[in-house]
Amino acid sequence: MPLDQPAFAGTEVPAQLQQVMNRLAAVGADLARRIARGGLDDADLAGAVGVNAGGDGQKALDVIADDAFRDALTGTAVRFYASEEQDDVVTLGPTGDLALAIDPLDGSSNIDVNVSIGTIFSIFPAAETAEASFLRPASEQIAGGYIIYGPQCCLVVTFGAGVLKYVLDSDTRQFRLVQTNVQVPAKSSEFAINASNYRHWPQPIRSYVDDLVAGAEGPRGKNFNMRWIASLVAETHRILTRGGIFLYPRDDRKGYENGRLRLLYEGAPIAFLLVQAGGGATDGADPLMGQTVTSLHVRTPLIFGSADKVARVAAYHDLPEEETSALFGKRGLFRS
Repeated sequence: MPLDQPAFAGTEVPAQLQQVMNRLAAVGADLARRIARGGLDDADLAGAVGVNAGGDGQKALDVIADDAFRDALTGTAVRFYASEEQDDVVTLGPTGDLALAIDPLDGSSNIDVNVSIGTIFSIFPAAETAEASFLRPASEQIAGGYIIYGPQCCLVVTFGAGVLKYVLDSDTRQFRLVQTNVQVPAKSSEFAINASNYRHWPQPIRSYVDDLVAGAEGPRGKNFNMRWIASLVAETHRILTRGGIFLYPRDDRKGYENGRLRLLYEGAPIAFLLVQAGGGATDGADPLMGQTVTSLHVRTPLIFGSADKVARVAAYHDLPEEETSALFGKRGLFRS
């Protein structure tokens, strides 16, 4: 059994949901081994094989992971399966009580450079139709989490009553509970953003980052370190461990006007985890848990991390753009 039984002590997890979690964990354990043996058993897990519904290139491992999760969940309580790799919802069984949304392999551009990648999932109660099961408020999730494939393979999940962390025991191939009530550290000097897109960001994001980069000589009066892994699961895992903030804002490039990450199976479960861990998650201005999914692959800006840092970004958005520009216009170290 991939999840040890004592792991659920003190949590109210229905048997059907526990079965689904065990299937997710089993596939995660298999993928962890396959990734670790990449190049030995599989010629090219990072090879391009097509384009998904959102227009992103698919790697071989994206398709392998999607097939594995879909097959493993067939015959469980999952009635509807929504995946980044599928154009439409797949019905796995006519009578299941659950609807599962998943990014089977997040960060696939990092497969061939040995950087941590992962799986992100979100679970809702199934409704009468596939559409109603997923096009709903993010706050109606009953479980959300991720599996990270790195030096350690970990499963981090919330059922709405705190955050649990498991580590895969490679000897027994079980995920063992190592931490309950995971909390985002309140204090951190790290932030994560792709600074190469600075010129495209909205003014509040530029102003916020300018103040961080100004360091001890700037208005924040302290130095900060910038991180960017380009793997959402790896960024989330670091922030849950060390605190800080992650920013993937909307910008003025074509296709990025509403952000780039998907709300249903990336933004919503990450927001669920962060809020349950005492952190925050917004689209820059408004809480993500208050957002409603309007289409299967709808995109969203995503900013999450330590609660005070996320709130500060929202405060920058509260200022009129002309006021923000006037207030911070001479401070930016990225400006020429």
